Amino acid sequence: MIPSNAASSPDPTVQPVPASVVQQVDAADSTLHNPQRAVLSLGSNLGNRLDTLQGALDALADTPGLRVKAVSPVYETEPWGVDPGSQPTYFNAVVIIKTTLPPASLWERAQAIEEAFERVRDSRWGPRTLDVDIVAYQGVVSDDPALTLPHPRAHERAFVLVPWHDVEPDAEVPGRGAVADLLPTLAGQGVSLRTDAALVLPD
Repeated sequence: MIPSNAASSPDPTVQPVPASVVQQVDAADSTLHNPQRAVLSLGSNLGNRLDTLQGALDALADTPGLRVKAVSPVYETEPWGVDPGSQPTYFNAVVIIKTTLPPASLWERAQAIEEAFERVRDSRWGPRTLDVDIVAYQGVVSDDPALTLPHPRAHERAFVLVPWHDVEPDAEVPGRGAVADLLPTLAGQGVSLRTDAALVLPD
C-alpha cells in the first residue's frame, strides 16, 4: 500500500542532509562541465538487500563525472510481473544524481554495477541481486530501443514513484506528468516504508 502522505508531502522520516555534505557536493558540482540531472532506481530481492543497495550507491558515487545529490528512504515492495509469493520481496530506493556522462555511458555504468553484484538475467521478471535503472535523464524523451527515456514503465510503478516523490515532491515523468498526480493511480501496489533501513550518502 502507498503511504497516505506520499501524494501530499515528503516522508517525515527522511533525514536532512548535513550542511557540510551539501557544501561538499555543491563544490564537487563545480568541477563538472554542464552536468545533467538524472534519476536512478535501485532494487534488490536476493541476498542482503540493504547492503547491496548501499554498495550500488557507493559505486555510483565513485563514478567519474557523477555526483550523488540525494537518496530516498528504502521501501519494501512486492515483485513486479509475477505471481504473489513466488519471489522474495524487494528493497527499492531512488537516487538523484548530476552527471556529465551521456545517457548511453550512464547506462553502461549501471550495467557494470549490476554485473559487479552478480546480476543474473535468466528471465525477464526473475529475481535479481541488483537492478540499476535509469528512470529519467534531464527531461530527455527517446524511443531508442537500446535505452528508452524516460523508463517506459516508470509511470506505472509505485516502487519508483513513491521514493522519487519523497526526494523530489515536484518531480515529473517526462511525457507522463507530475509524479504526485500519477501516484493515486497506483494505490493498489504493495509498497511499504522500511523505517529500520536506510541508505547513507557517501562522504
